[in-house]
Amino acid sequence: MKTKFFLTIAFVLAASTLSAEDARWWKGNLHTHSLWSDGDDYPEMIANWYRSNGYHFLAISDHNVLAEGERWIHREKNAGGQRAFDKYLKHFGDGWVEHKVVKGVPQVRLKTFAEYKAKIAVPGSFLLMQSEELSDQFQGKPIHINVTNIKKQIPPQGGAGVAATMQKNIDAVLAQRKATGQPMFPHINHPNFGWAIQPADMIQLRGEQFFEVYNGHPAVNNYGDKEHLSTGQIWDVINAYRLGVHKLPLLLGLGTDDAHNYHDLAVGQSNTGRGWVMVRAESLTPESIIVAMERGDFYASSGVAVDDIRLAKGKYSFRIQPEKGVTYTTWFIGTRKNFKSNNDLAKRNSLKTAQAGIGEILGQSQLLEPSYTFDGDELYVRAEIMSSKKMTNPYVAGEQERAWLQPVRLGK
Repeated sequence: MKTKFFLTIAFVLAASTLSAEDARWWKGNLHTHSLWSDGDDYPEMIANWYRSNGYHFLAISDHNVLAEGERWIHREKNAGGQRAFDKYLKHFGDGWVEHKVVKGVPQVRLKTFAEYKAKIAVPGSFLLMQSEELSDQFQGKPIHINVTNIKKQIPPQGGAGVAATMQKNIDAVLAQRKATGQPMFPHINHPNFGWAIQPADMIQLRGEQFFEVYNGHPAVNNYGDKEHLSTGQIWDVINAYRLGVHKLPLLLGLGTDDAHNYHDLAVGQSNTGRGWVMVRAESLTPESIIVAMERGDFYASSGVAVDDIRLAKGKYSFRIQPEKGVTYTTWFIGTRKNFKSNNDLAKRNSLKTAQAGIGEILGQSQLLEPSYTFDGDELYVRAEIMSSKKMTNPYVAGEQERAWLQPVRLGK
């Protein structure tokens, strides 16, 4: 794209020096599942779908397992059943698909990450990264953390509380990164799944930069309810306190599919193509993608595309890539330094965020090149865009396409 790009570098936003020739946008999904855990399709079929549908990178993140070692499963009695096997065999053929009958039991071998990476990945065009969804719990509350570009499987770490459990799992990821030298990062999955994770649980986490502001699984409650905050509101509470009280780095927002169902496409199914990240990186390698994300050079989307994101001379702006006949509304959302903080954790989790001055709408625009000029007392400002276009396969009926840009700060 023939643009220059300026965006946050986690703590204090500064102008990027990358030129249009140095970097480009890459589309990717960091959370999805296969027959290695509770998905209903083979990893090669899943990877091939993403490669064939305009994605540049994918991380299949099965629960508490890596796709390694020899594993045979019943060909019919699995989540995908005979239907999945028939499609798999038709697409890849007997030369690739390994199947047999042992004592009357039809079996098929699941390919390892190394095998399907060699089959599907295309250097410079489609990248596969190994991942795991660390699936832990505390007193029945699901606490799930993805690990992108993991090297060795990490077991759930447990903990004495929700926050402590997350921190122990995050620490285990960072310890592996330090020990192996392999770039990798944790991200918090679907905080409203089972209403398990409250904003106060995430505010003081250390070593964590990412969480899912949008997840395409129908059970994750992205938009909250009358008793719970939406993930967008959770995001604002966390960053208000992280910056304004605890002097910690910003938490950044991801969009993911969390797909499990690949054969029946419908509301109520956890399908592909609902949420993703657009990352501006120099090259399509794990190192380049991770470096770009850790400096904040990405946004989350469920359909809206943007470019030319800038923060210059106190003005935050970007350009929406329009579709014919579609209109867009942008909200600039932020929290000012004088927001009403509270030491009571229950108050931090309260629905009354607006009364505390958290996550205020600071500006609104219907323009294709919206902008916000800082007053100087903002802790951060983020942008959220809603399209008039309905999603073709929504997470909930009637859902419209959106994009979530990362929170930004003025430099000190």
